[in-house]
Amino acid sequence: EVQLVESGGGLVQAGGSLTISCVASGFTFEDEFAIGWFRQAPGKEREGVSCISTREGSRRKGKPVKDRLIAYYRDSVKGRFTISIANAENTVVLHMNSLKPEDTGVYYCAAAGSSAAECHEDEYDYWGQGTQVTVSS
Repeated sequence: EVQLVESGGGLVQAGGSLTISCVASGFTFEDEFAIGWFRQAPGKEREGVSCISTREGSRRKGKPVKDRLIAYYRDSVKGRFTISIANAENTVVLHMNSLKPEDTGVYYCAAAGSSAAECHEDEYDYWGQGTQVTVSS
């Protein structure tokens, strides 16, 4: 059974930084996979924030995972957020800098057992419970 557990959310002032993490159990960062972050603000639909995926078909080329990854960022977070994975810890981390009030929301970790082109939630099979990020103005 795959379980995703997020941590690190909290309250931060605009312009500040926050790092959120997701530990995946029952899920390995091998072969082909995708994992990332989505968020939902009050009264709004959930949206993809940043995801990282193996390039489709890259497993057949025999390269290590770290050389087969591609990251996606939604436009509003480019240059401010950075996604990374730690294979040994089965963890995906989102470093968030220069936070804005519009970054406020519940941040969900999601994973897929195959490559995903971008951060579209219908491509993701497993979801965490979410962690609240609140940015005050």
